[in-house]
Order: sequence, then C-alpha cells, then structure tokens
Amino acid sequence: MTKTLDEFKIGESGFIIKVGGEGRVRRRLFDMGLTPGAEVYLRKVAPMGDPIEITLRGYELSLRKDEAQWVECELKESEEK
Repeated sequence: MTKTLDEFKIGESGFIIKVGGEGRVRRRLFDMGLTPGAEVYLRKVAPMGDPIEITLRGYELSLRKDEAQWVECELKESEEK
C-alpha cells in the first residue's frame, strides 16, 4: 500500500518510492536525505498536526506537512502479522 508521508500515522514505517515537487522544494528534500529506497519511520506529530518528526537514515528530521506531501512511500508490513 502506498501513502504520502503526510498521511502516515504515528508508528508507521515504509520505504520512499518517489519524491515529487519542483525546483527548490524537490532539491531540499533530496538534500535532507529523502531519496528513493530510504526507510522512514513516523515518530511524532506536533499537537496542531504540523510539523511531523520522522526517523531517516539514523537521525530525526522534522518536516512540514506541505513538504511531506511530496514524498510517496510504500508502507512496511507490520511485523506482528
């Protein structure tokens, strides 16, 4: 199942399959390490819903929801199933 990063729920993880956007936005996402194949995990969501905090490549990264909407991910299957 695919979702954009802004649609993730706390505790969900997946692999990036596509990074959209144009120009500066897309370049900034790539520069932060959001590249296809990278694993992401949603750690926290701010009380008002924006920003979100993800774990990516061993570090924590905060993103605004308008940035996260450009990152399409394949959800990782739950290990409990």
